[in-house]
Amino acid sequence: MSDSVFDGTRDEEQRGSNALAILEELIRMVPRDNPRLLNYLRSLQVRLQMDAEDREKMQQALAEFEEAYEKLTSPANRVCVYLGKKDDYALIALGDTEFVANLDPKADLANLQPGTQVRVNEAYTVLEDLGVHSGGQIVKVTDVYDEGRLRVATDVQGSGGRIVRRGAPIMDAKIEPGDEVRMDPTFRLAVEHYGRNEVRDYYLEDVPELPWSKVGGQEEAIRLIKDTIEYPLLHPEVYRRFDKKPIKGILLYGPPGCGKTLIGKATAYNLTQEYSKVRGEKVEEYFMFISGPRILNMWLGETERMVREIFTTAREKASDGKLVFIFIDECESILRTRSSGRWLNISNTVVPQFCAEMDGLVELQNVVVMLTSNRPDYIDPAVLRPERIDRKVKIGRPDRLATEDILRIYLHSGVPLDPALRAEFDGDSDAARECAIHRAAEYLWRRTTETQFLTVFLRNGSRDVLHWSDLVSGALLKSSVDRAKDYAIRRAIEQGEQDGGVSVEDLTTAIRTEFRENEIFPKTDTQEDWLKLLDYEAEDVAGLKPVREDDYDALQGQIV
Repeated sequence: MSDSVFDGTRDEEQRGSNALAILEELIRMVPRDNPRLLNYLRSLQVRLQMDAEDREKMQQALAEFEEAYEKLTSPANRVCVYLGKKDDYALIALGDTEFVANLDPKADLANLQPGTQVRVNEAYTVLEDLGVHSGGQIVKVTDVYDEGRLRVATDVQGSGGRIVRRGAPIMDAKIEPGDEVRMDPTFRLAVEHYGRNEVRDYYLEDVPELPWSKVGGQEEAIRLIKDTIEYPLLHPEVYRRFDKKPIKGILLYGPPGCGKTLIGKATAYNLTQEYSKVRGEKVEEYFMFISGPRILNMWLGETERMVREIFTTAREKASDGKLVFIFIDECESILRTRSSGRWLNISNTVVPQFCAEMDGLVELQNVVVMLTSNRPDYIDPAVLRPERIDRKVKIGRPDRLATEDILRIYLHSGVPLDPALRAEFDGDSDAARECAIHRAAEYLWRRTTETQFLTVFLRNGSRDVLHWSDLVSGALLKSSVDRAKDYAIRRAIEQGEQDGGVSVEDLTTAIRTEFRENEIFPKTDTQEDWLKLLDYEAEDVAGLKPVREDDYDALQGQIV
């Protein structure tokens, strides 16, 4: 915009002001007896005043236009990240480039902190503090060094890395390997810290109140666990006298649904209660429930990193005085027998990592490792050797007495019983409950044509016929009681029974339905998987066949 235009406008405004002043003077000088001339002059005065107002509006519009024009034609400011101060200059970064910049003396920049965003002009002079950016990439910390330096993973595999510095917001934060931090846009400074809460997603679980009385039918396994895990913690002086080190690991194996996970949780709860009594103070348990398949990761090194994190956390919690339980369910998924190396097998690196971590627990007195598996034959022998997993406990199927014990747990005194059943015992609910449990167990343990379930053809030419009682499990008994409750609830709703309850017929019908649905078998046609559930060795068996194929559609085509 030309300066002459604005100068001309100002000159015209000044002349207009002078003309109004002269005209005002003429109006005062005109005789009052000449009204015609006076009216002309006053009309001229009004006209000049209107022109002056128009000129003022035009000048204001031109000023606004000039301001907008200046903004539109001025270069854009840049946003950089403040890295620190060197002498009287500021170290800033824009993308991958760093600058030594001046500070605007008129700006309030006294509180600049590393990691803060700043606005700079085209000369890269710092003009304004914009605060810490609210976004940025989240990365995992792999190592912590002195002088506020961190090593962070730069890819999803967790390999490699980059050294970065802490920003002001987390300069004094306690950061440990495995934590996560948020990076500034230039990926030079960590500006926000996140703890390892995401780790809990795959292994931490609260331990329910689970006394041994709620674990039915596994007295031998419970006794072995007490002897090998509980006694060393409760009586360490006796073990020191005999120069006997407590074991660090135990394997629970057996068919699914027979209480391996339940025993693991019960061990954590009961051992913590007993340990607290011996210590004379409340001891907290830290139960790390780990599902083997959930920590498997397709990226090289990630599963190994998770294993390291698990044991690192266990050591930290143990040093804080907590009783730590590492419970790995379905451990054969990550601790399988290693291959010869001709094929890529994740177990080739995970098993050595696990073994090294187990060896590192030797000096810790309050860490217990428990593994569970349906297929212990798949687990690498290096894991199961003494001084790592010292004890192997088979969790078998319940016998007749154990069946009643388990039914007694789920058909407890809080479950209403059928009035007709209570009437048989003159209203004695406890006696009626025991009768229902006994009749249900007797029905399940019958060995009749109806209870025949599966025929196993042996290689020696003989065959075994398996009945319901050969395939019973704690999970199946719990499901049967739940089904019986469903029948009683439906009857109470449809018939309006206010005093209804579970009957013996409900229990027997539920048991029969459970076996008809065949939920106890794996969804596979691999004979070896079936045989492990039946406690048969694969080399002794020629084939399997359902006894009544019409009733067991799920087993059709499974004959080997």
